[in-house]
Amino acid sequence: ACNDHKSHGGAHGRRHWILENKPLLADMSESNNNTKLGAGPCKRSLHHCSSSGMRYKLLHEGDIQVCVVKHPRTFLSKILTSKFLRRWEPHHLTLADSSLTSATPTGYMETSLPYSSIEDLQLLSWDNAPKYCVQLSFPGGTVLLQAANSYLRDQWFHSLQWKKKIYKYRKVLNNPSRWDVALKEIRALVDMALTSPLQDESIHQAPLHIISTLLAENSNLSPQDHENIIVAIAPLLENNHPPPDLCEFFCKHCRERPRSSVVIEVFTPVVQRILKHNMDFGKCPRLRLFTQEYILALNELNGGMEVVKKFIHSMHGPTGQCPHPRVLPNLVAVCLAAIYSCYEEFINSRDNSPSLKEIRNGCQQQNDRKPPMPLRLLRPEPPTPPPATILPEILVELERNNNSANTKRKGGPTRGDSEPNLIDCLLVSPAVNTLSIQLPAQADRVLGCFALILKMLSDYDDWRPALASLLQPIPFPKEELKYVIQRFAEDPRQEVHSCLLSVRSGKDGWFQLYSPGGVACDDDGELFASMVHILMGSCYKTKKFLLSLAENKLGPCMLLALRGNQTMVEILCLMLEYNIIENKDTQLQIISTLESTQVGLRMYEQLCDRQRELKELQRKGGPTRLTLPSKSTDADLARLLSSGSFGNLENLSLAFTNVTSACAEQLIKLPSLKQLNLWSTQFGDAGLRLLSEHLACLQVLNLCETPVTDAGLLALSSMKSLCSLNMNSTKLTADTYEDLKVIQSLSELSCTYCQ
Repeated sequence: ACNDHKSHGGAHGRRHWILENKPLLADMSESNNNTKLGAGPCKRSLHHCSSSGMRYKLLHEGDIQVCVVKHPRTFLSKILTSKFLRRWEPHHLTLADSSLTSATPTGYMETSLPYSSIEDLQLLSWDNAPKYCVQLSFPGGTVLLQAANSYLRDQWFHSLQWKKKIYKYRKVLNNPSRWDVALKEIRALVDMALTSPLQDESIHQAPLHIISTLLAENSNLSPQDHENIIVAIAPLLENNHPPPDLCEFFCKHCRERPRSSVVIEVFTPVVQRILKHNMDFGKCPRLRLFTQEYILALNELNGGMEVVKKFIHSMHGPTGQCPHPRVLPNLVAVCLAAIYSCYEEFINSRDNSPSLKEIRNGCQQQNDRKPPMPLRLLRPEPPTPPPATILPEILVELERNNNSANTKRKGGPTRGDSEPNLIDCLLVSPAVNTLSIQLPAQADRVLGCFALILKMLSDYDDWRPALASLLQPIPFPKEELKYVIQRFAEDPRQEVHSCLLSVRSGKDGWFQLYSPGGVACDDDGELFASMVHILMGSCYKTKKFLLSLAENKLGPCMLLALRGNQTMVEILCLMLEYNIIENKDTQLQIISTLESTQVGLRMYEQLCDRQRELKELQRKGGPTRLTLPSKSTDADLARLLSSGSFGNLENLSLAFTNVTSACAEQLIKLPSLKQLNLWSTQFGDAGLRLLSEHLACLQVLNLCETPVTDAGLLALSSMKSLCSLNMNSTKLTADTYEDLKVIQSLSELSCTYCQ
């Protein structure tokens, strides 16, 4: 540093001017205390920020008073100590990338002031006058910026200092001649960003973009240079996503050196932050590619998938509930993009169809097409690659005719107009009857890794509902995804297993794809039977579901029943009991199927016994009103109704009894029932769903103080004869209340003391 000491006498004592010519890599974090250089009326200080704790927002523009003093440097002290400076001009200044400019280029700011011409920045203050100034020294003069208060003055000072420094670093790192020098500059740049008192997204992003551009223009770095640069910029990545070019650099490192310590030590927190905070991979697809390459690099470690499993567990957390809502959708997006990329070359080779990446990113229109991004995951093998092989676990054969293919192709955009499923993508050439997907051999590594991650995700109970919705429906790769679908089929929650069905009419869901004869069925219908079992156990539209099975899947159901599957035997019995099948020949065929197995014959005989009891119960006669004693149970009600004929029963009170939803099986056998009182019972949603399908004549229903919720109450909207409904002290919400008000026959609706 060059110190130019000047002394001045007078009442205020001796004053020392310290002029520093700092090197570019000088530390910005100096003491924030104003170093008193003298007792004169004007004090100039070297400003540091790290000890004060004061934070400032980076200024890009603002209003300030400007005064320019042009003079030989030897006269500076005399002018600054004068009480009467030259006139001040108001200006609206913009802190551009390379210069300080005014919105009104007149007067002092007629021309822009380049940062490169600013020799020094200082803070000035007066003892006897409330003036807060920043001094900018340039060859042949000084620019004074006067702010309204000390905080604004410091904000201008730090913002100008930041702009000046970042401009110099951008020039220095534009084309470095020596990488050892460039590495020192990068470290100093990172340190400057970390110690700056400015709070703004660009404080960390600007250095990352400078380094990103540097790396993009110098692709021939040694592996050691790679690691040194990554370690140097790691602190900036703790709270910032890497820019696109930097992601490319990271992807290259993951591919070329997957066992590098940098992958675990530096990339892990970066990827964790991406998965926790990223909101849209469509806007930053290279973040997704980097995450994919990072996971594949973990798979290359000695532990392989065990390391990946530990990483997935760390993203979920040790508790039963993941605290980060974005982790699951981001992980699923990463997995699906990786799996889709394995098929992309095959898909794009057929009929000039738009690429899967274009479809995923919403570029459906031809004029919205973007240049395809280079495929990062399926890179070419070494010079003599092995021949591509057909992977048995991802071999998909589509048996179809031209008409069905055309129908599917014209059926509208796929699921939400965003995520295509593989079947939709394959249906691009109606001239081909059977398609076999032949993928590159290296796709096995990608498919195996990311399909197993989907399998891991399905093992977390709190993630399963959202995962089922996100994956609805994806029919590949069969072996790994089949485990995931099985987990959905075993889950008792309706929001999970309802995703087994198709998204909308005309589109196949897992339920259709894995049915016997379906495109993905390879287990003789075992998974299909599991789906039917769980759906029947909770489906509140039992008749509707059975009708759908009878119309679309009666053949598979009869086939499985013929093989002794108990679930399908029960399904056929229910079809007969609820009169789902109208055709007499079909009814006889179902009966023959049931009688062909021991389990079927037994259930059919039980059905016949129930039918005889039902006919006896429904004979005209018996009371019209009936009240069960308090504390009666489901068994008591069943015993009472089996004791005689109740075909005339219109009014039944079960108030203050211990009956539950199980008694609905008895209630639906009362065809004339019009009034039902369930006040203060344990009758719940499952019972309501059954009543809504079978008691078409019900007019009055009292559900006061019962555990029913919106899920069951919504089923009542299908009861067209309901006139009076009491839902006091239930868990009814405002939205469901509005839905129930649309029942045209409903004239009395009570819902006090609800949620």
